[in-house]
Amino acid sequence: MNTVIITGANSGLGFECATTLVATREWYVILACRSAERGRDAVKRLFGRSWYKNIEAMVLDLGSLAAIRAFAASYGERTDLPPLSALVCNAGTQVVSGVSRTADGFEATFGVNHLGHFLLANLLLRQMIAPARIVIVSSGTHNPAETTGMPPPRLRDARLMAFPERDAEAPAEKPGVFGRRAYSTSKLCNVMCAYEMSRRLRQEGLSAPDAPITVNAFDPGLMPGTGLARDYPGLAQFAWNRVLPILTPVLPHANSSKRSGKALASLVTDPKLARTTEKYFRGYKESPSSTESYERDKAAALWQASAELVRLTRDETPLKLDVRAASAA
Repeated sequence: MNTVIITGANSGLGFECATTLVATREWYVILACRSAERGRDAVKRLFGRSWYKNIEAMVLDLGSLAAIRAFAASYGERTDLPPLSALVCNAGTQVVSGVSRTADGFEATFGVNHLGHFLLANLLLRQMIAPARIVIVSSGTHNPAETTGMPPPRLRDARLMAFPERDAEAPAEKPGVFGRRAYSTSKLCNVMCAYEMSRRLRQEGLSAPDAPITVNAFDPGLMPGTGLARDYPGLAQFAWNRVLPILTPVLPHANSSKRSGKALASLVTDPKLARTTEKYFRGYKESPSSTESYERDKAAALWQASAELVRLTRDETPLKLDVRAASAA
């Protein structure tokens, strides 16, 4: 038996992924949730469905660097758990009512969706026992070539995405447009971060052919009815929660959270994917991501600036750090 950690697993895609993994009865499943109460409730629901006891919830606030470090430290002190061999970075947020901030002052969508998972994955790498898998949930909105109804991403220096008020070249946008663009941009960062982490693990010998640590990105498709639209205006929320779920069977690239949850879980369990890394999956199918997502120089710059923003130190990650990142920390 091995351990899997799933962020944002108390509802929606994360909960359905956990449901599928619990059904295998082969995993110790940790639900990493911002709310302790909702985490406990999710454990009860999973247990009620399966009578499987190897499930627990741990509190994780991806909007706080201190909370992420506390979570990793708490997990690292556990001696009663099976080896950690999977991390599913699923939690996400979308704010359209105005600029919201994390506890560290970062723009919330970028701070939670990208920086929070970036730090978490780095902190847990030393705990992972190869062969292991990391899956980062992205979205088709990261690709401007797709028709998603979302503003295309605007990749900038990570410091400007974290503090958009410092971006002198930022276009004047209404809060809704800014918020949705921040979301699509954060999802592009998710793909680029997955690719860059995969490359670094292989280049530094931490992922080997006989003991790989794979890192892939996942697009669940459009999933009406999930909590992603909780910051939307009332009418838009009604359409998202009541109307679009009915239309899911006929909407392009739309899925129920249950169907997408099973596909996400397959990236953790499918033996055929044991050595598959640096790929983008749309459901069960490997697919090309956006043209920009493959630009290695931009990915390396994003990685470096992200390490500086979260003050990542050399004793926190097995991956090599640029001197600037270590000194900035």
